[in-house]
Amino acid sequence: MSDNQLEDGLEASAARFERALGRLENSMRGLSGRMRSINRIEVDTQRLVSERAKLASELDKASARAKRLDDSAHDVSRRLVEAMETVREVLAK
Repeated sequence: MSDNQLEDGLEASAARFERALGRLENSMRGLSGRMRSINRIEVDTQRLVSERAKLASELDKASARAKRLDDSAHDVSRRLVEAMETVREVLAK
């Protein structure tokens, strides 16, 4: 093999190596971007889970309050009926 052939082979190998390094760098940049995206998604997911728990707690409290108000309204309605019946009885005498 002549020096020129050897030199051409080394240049070709060096060029292939440089292209391979370029592809590797592009892949690493892409991977880095995907990793950042995944990290953002994980942070957003954790924030949403926390917010969901807070909203669930608030909903439970609101539901309990609504139940108490409903029970109170039922009791008031019952008492009003009793009071009206008492008034009717008194007026009937």
